[in-house]
Amino acid sequence: MKKALTIAGFDPSGGAGIQADLKVFHALGIYGLSVASSLTAQNTEGVRDIMSVPDRFVKKQLTALLSDLIPEATKTGMLYSEANVAAVAHIIEKYSLKNIVVDPVMVSSSGKKLVEKNTLVVMKKKLFPFSTVITPNIYEAAVLSGINIKNMADMEKAAVCLRDSGPENVIITGGHLEDFALDVLYDGSFHYLKSRKVIGEYHGTGCAFSAALTAMLAKGYSVLRSAKEAKRFMNRAFKKSFSAGRGMKLFKF
Repeated sequence: MKKALTIAGFDPSGGAGIQADLKVFHALGIYGLSVASSLTAQNTEGVRDIMSVPDRFVKKQLTALLSDLIPEATKTGMLYSEANVAAVAHIIEKYSLKNIVVDPVMVSSSGKKLVEKNTLVVMKKKLFPFSTVITPNIYEAAVLSGINIKNMADMEKAAVCLRDSGPENVIITGGHLEDFALDVLYDGSFHYLKSRKVIGEYHGTGCAFSAALTAMLAKGYSVLRSAKEAKRFMNRAFKKSFSAGRGMKLFKF
C-alpha cells in the first residue's frame, strides 16, 4: 500500500489538520502517516488557542518515523513557527523526500492567525524550493505574492510570481471568488479547474483538497491529474457535508 505523510496541526474537532488529512488518505486508499507540528484548542466555531510543538521534537518525530517508513508523498499544513518550517525543510532535504505538497496555512476559517510573524518569509525561502506543488487559497496567494487578487487574471499573475520562488507547480484555489470556484494550476503553462461555487461555511476545505492531492501524487499520478482528481473528490465531499456542532459544516469522507 502506498503511504502519505502529513505534517500539520492537531484539530480536536477532527475537521481539519492531521485528523482530516488521515481521513482523506484512508478514503483514497492511502496509508496515512502523521507528525504533529502544533496543537490547537478549537471546535467547529473557531480556533481558540495554539501551542507550537518545539522544533526539536518535530525533528525527533520525523527522524523516528522516516528511519522506518518512507512516504511516497508528503504534505505540510499548519507550521506555526519559523523554527518548525526550518526543521521540516531540513528533514525533507536530508531524506530526499519526494512529491512535497505545501499548503501554506495562514488563517483559520474563523479568522484566527495560524503563523508567527516571519514564518511565511522562512517558508518561501526554505520550504518552497523543495515543493512539488504549493496550494494557497486566494488570500494566502495574495499575501505571499503581494498581488491583490480580484479575478482570474490576478490569480495568474500571482501564480507566476509564486512559482518564481521555487515550487515546481502552483495551484491557487479559488473557492473565495464571488461567482464560481476556479482553481488555477501553473506549471509553466496555465490549467483551469472550474466548478460550481458551494454556498456555506465548511471546516477544513483547504486541508482536504491538499490531502487529496497528496494522496493522488502518492499513487504516481501527475500533478495535473492529481489536481483534477482532488477537485472531483472535493465536489463529492461537499455533497456529503453535515452539521455536527454550532459552527461550520464538516466533511464525511
